[in-house]
Amino acid sequence: MKIANSLKTLKKRDKNCRVVRRKGRVYVINKQNPRFKARQG
Repeated sequence: MKIANSLKTLKKRDKNCRVVRRKGRVYVINKQNPRFKARQG
């Protein structure tokens, strides 16, 4: 899990990445490749 200021670049790393909001935090998740996980903040 990376913690980044901006998720825009992390979203472009893989075409299966999705941006989701959970509990007020913004996450990038990827079901096909769980390595590409990130949180904003």
